[in-house]
Amino acid sequence: MMLKEDSAPTFDAGTSRARLLVVDRDLEFLRTVQQLGRAHLLEIASAVTADAAVALAQRRPPDAAVIDAGLGPNESAFALAAALRSLPQLEALPIAFTSDDAHVDNRVAAAHAGGSLYLAKPIEAPAFATALQHLVSQRRAEQPRVLIVDDDAEFRGAVLDMLAGEGIAAFELGDGKLLFESLEQVRPELLLLDLEMPGLSGFELCRMVRMSPRWQQLPVVFVTGRTDLESRLAAFRFGADDYLAKPVIVEEMLARIRVRLERTRLLRERAERCPLTGTLLRRALLEALTARLSEARRRTQPLSVALLDLDRFKQVNDQYGHLAGDRVLLGFGKLLGARFRASDLRGRWGGEEFVVALPDADESTARGVLERVLAEFAAMEFEGDAGERFHVSFSGGIACLPGDGHRVEDLIRVADARLYRAKAGGRARLVGSES
Repeated sequence: MMLKEDSAPTFDAGTSRARLLVVDRDLEFLRTVQQLGRAHLLEIASAVTADAAVALAQRRPPDAAVIDAGLGPNESAFALAAALRSLPQLEALPIAFTSDDAHVDNRVAAAHAGGSLYLAKPIEAPAFATALQHLVSQRRAEQPRVLIVDDDAEFRGAVLDMLAGEGIAAFELGDGKLLFESLEQVRPELLLLDLEMPGLSGFELCRMVRMSPRWQQLPVVFVTGRTDLESRLAAFRFGADDYLAKPVIVEEMLARIRVRLERTRLLRERAERCPLTGTLLRRALLEALTARLSEARRRTQPLSVALLDLDRFKQVNDQYGHLAGDRVLLGFGKLLGARFRASDLRGRWGGEEFVVALPDADESTARGVLERVLAEFAAMEFEGDAGERFHVSFSGGIACLPGDGHRVEDLIRVADARLYRAKAGGRARLVGSES
């Protein structure tokens, strides 16, 4: 048995149960994980082959996956990870790899395949439970979040289960007095609010939300048994965006929730992401990178920052056309989105320059991952406006906390200087302190 029994932290019961996909040929390991899942409010879906794992993920998307790196002689755990992350809704699926082999090459391959964690067997139960909590938290951070405020526990539970099946992270609250504390903890993208509750009414809570600059734009949907016209009109006067009558029709509730969440997502992405490459824009990137850097300093962990520049991109535009240049940027953005871990940052610095930040990765690990991405990108074939076929590479400079500085500006400046050396040295290469 590769998982040692012991006490372990429990998972928060205030959210819908998270679904974990575990892929391993060790049946005893799978049985032990099932027991751990029951003890800590996790739904476990287990598989012993890659095909079975993909089928389970297609049937119902998991919140995270744990894959044995030594899956089988004819199966690649890293190829399975890529297959899972190519499925709808799973582009940012958090993945952990387990293995008896802690060789650095396997760790680099795991990071390149999008693995957030690499766990050496045998795994202590407390450490494994903590790792699963980390994975699920990553996934929930990417999922749309809904906060349900209702004094009816049965209704809250039914909505939790319904939204979980739709890939929506749902959180519940039975006491409206704790609303603002819960808003700060959950940071929801939609609030489902009951109208009649002990203490503060839904009307009062909605007015308080609309008076708070932090939450003025938060979509609020009332769900209540009061269906009279005056109550409906009052809900909108107090700032509600929508109104649903109990008992609710499941399909109608889901449709209305999805419309509101999609609108919120589009507005956020329009403000934060490059429409062509899908990567973070400069301001959003700097904000996220500053937060990652603060966390790395607090935990005394390394963090690598790479400044990447597409080689001879002006020549691509001049020789093959600007639409071809856009296709190159699009392809590079898709590659950056498909590789790396859910916790890694990918942003467009400007023009044909990009920044990739890898928390908890030293320079050698970052270099190994980026070299794989460089080889993959250089092998991609693009088409010019007149049908010509061509290839593009990139050059990069790598800087790492703490050796190259402790501020975002320091790391970017060092990475930029090393990028210049990579260009001067012949392009299609990466330069760090070890070069």
